[in-house]
Amino acid sequence: MIASRRQFLHRSTLAAATVSTGYAQESQSSSPRIRSAQIGTKHSHAAGKLSTMLDLSDLYEVVAVAEADAEQRARVKDRKPYQHLPWREEAEVLNDPSIQVIAVETDIDELVPTAMRCLQAGKHIHLDKPAGQTMAPCRALHAEATKRGLTVQMGYMLRYNPAFTFLFQALREGWLGEIREVHGHMGKKASPGLRKELGKYPGGGLYELACHLIDALVTVLGKPEEVTPLSLESGDDGFRDNQIALFRYPNALATIGSNHTDPFGGARRQFSVVGTEGTIEVRPLEPPTLTLSLTKPQGAFQRGRQEVALPKSEGRYHGEFRDLAAVVRGEKAFGWSAEHDLHVHEAVLRAAGMPVD
Repeated sequence: MIASRRQFLHRSTLAAATVSTGYAQESQSSSPRIRSAQIGTKHSHAAGKLSTMLDLSDLYEVVAVAEADAEQRARVKDRKPYQHLPWREEAEVLNDPSIQVIAVETDIDELVPTAMRCLQAGKHIHLDKPAGQTMAPCRALHAEATKRGLTVQMGYMLRYNPAFTFLFQALREGWLGEIREVHGHMGKKASPGLRKELGKYPGGGLYELACHLIDALVTVLGKPEEVTPLSLESGDDGFRDNQIALFRYPNALATIGSNHTDPFGGARRQFSVVGTEGTIEVRPLEPPTLTLSLTKPQGAFQRGRQEVALPKSEGRYHGEFRDLAAVVRGEKAFGWSAEHDLHVHEAVLRAAGMPVD
């Protein structure tokens, strides 16, 4: 089973008692900085992504920010990290041949259309999630990127989380045996404003938030054979705020849930993988705590249950932007294929009870 998933698993370094992403320890490159820009400021991760590119100043030169909504631009232009940055129209950014990478951070409905324009202009993209309300735009996006030889890096931040790097490597090493169960949950207490925003989407909170965990699930087990969604609405605003989905595989079952009525949801965010020879449990996800249970010694780890010491993350998004820089410079191949991203998006739509086509 593990061999069939190798195309989905990202390389990492597994050390005696800690694991490293392999990027934070690299010395500064002598290569020219990658000229980059951000289009959109409305996504919940927008400020964090821009801050990360600015922090990685040895890799990126942020030359522009574009925001089509004048009111939104006025709200953020004098705040960190936007202050002192050049503001340009989207067309100017797309027509600038020196810009290689664009982070697409619009509101959800505009993510994929904006990303498509970036690809057609010859730009590599970091695209925040989720990738549209049906499969067709997502398929077209990846087809365009493949045709042009460009990279689409989806903003699934857990790919570079130290606990998940450890997990993926342990699976490659076969430490857990045959995987039989996977369980994950991401929740929060949604404000009235967030309920109104996410209430626009029939997929509810799971569609926008738990897609991070579904990306990890597909990394572990591949495309599910069947997905069964279940949801509840605690209020009278039509927002699906309590959801769970069951994923069936030939020899495994998985559940992914999202509860937007949980005031302590952050601390309860978790992901566990259960195999015939071991288990890995990550709770909370950020900063991660990882517990490893083994039926027999593996590497430097003993039989039984133990907490694994993980390195402190450089930053929530630093790993993904370091990786993207290495891919754009031709130093490595990207670790997640278009096929993987399409499988993830289809699973997200099915889990959220949304139409696939």
